Amino acid sequence: MDFGTGPLVLDGGLATELEARGHDLSDDLWSARLLTDAPDEITAAHEAFFRAGAVIATTASYQASFAGFAARGIGRGQAAALMRRSVELAAAARDRLPQDRPRWIAASVGPYGAMLADGSEYRGRYGLPTADLVGFHRPRLEVLAAAAPDLLALETVPDVQEGVALAEALDGIGVPAWLSYTVDGDRTRAGQPLAEAFEVARDHDGIVAVGVNCCSPDDAGPAIALARRITGKPVVVYPNSGETWDARRRQWTGPSRFGEPARWVDAGASIVGGCCRVRPADIAALAAAIG
Repeated sequence: MDFGTGPLVLDGGLATELEARGHDLSDDLWSARLLTDAPDEITAAHEAFFRAGAVIATTASYQASFAGFAARGIGRGQAAALMRRSVELAAAARDRLPQDRPRWIAASVGPYGAMLADGSEYRGRYGLPTADLVGFHRPRLEVLAAAAPDLLALETVPDVQEGVALAEALDGIGVPAWLSYTVDGDRTRAGQPLAEAFEVARDHDGIVAVGVNCCSPDDAGPAIALARRITGKPVVVYPNSGETWDARRRQWTGPSRFGEPARWVDAGASIVGGCCRVRPADIAALAAAIG
């Protein structure tokens, strides 16, 4: 990917779009369930974001893991095939469009807490040794990398320890990645200073961009400046709409406050998009705002 051609527009909330298309994602596998049940709908959602102006699609593999699939009675062979399918579906959406511009596929790698399906990705500090987290992530990174995405999106990371584990798991994979934390103010969700979190990526050649996602839009700007200062690498930012996730009731509350994405570009972001509750219309407005 060439980060020097101007800001690149990322997609929005894939699960949000699938829910808007009528799918119940209350299952523990979340959008990954549709890799089996409704793969054409995943492709259609990707296509909607591409047509809105996104040039990067993140795959429906955020919640996909061998452990998560095993809990549903899905064996390792089929689980690996479903993870590969997530990349293939995004590529199929890309292939439906005119070849008038470069478009890329980022294979989504969610945190360990996403597999637990209990809101742990917003808390971190799982009580596991780092080696166990490496062992959880490494096999899925290998499978996704084998499907030949353009890069890996190590995203919604709540904890410096998991950032370290993901960086270690990435060694030797051969596909570049971005590392994106979910934050609350100037700290990770686990409460560590964000500067400490970004330092994980500073000297890792496989991590080509760093930033934040699945956070308040208000927290994005300060994080961009800090990420640039700590790492010197391109910055990715894709916050939520501004609504708040109630993990106990499993629903979003409050108003949307996603507006003015151009300010993130002005702050130095190279990749800009949205996360939860951000729809294709929001991405279209973002693309228009940043040209």
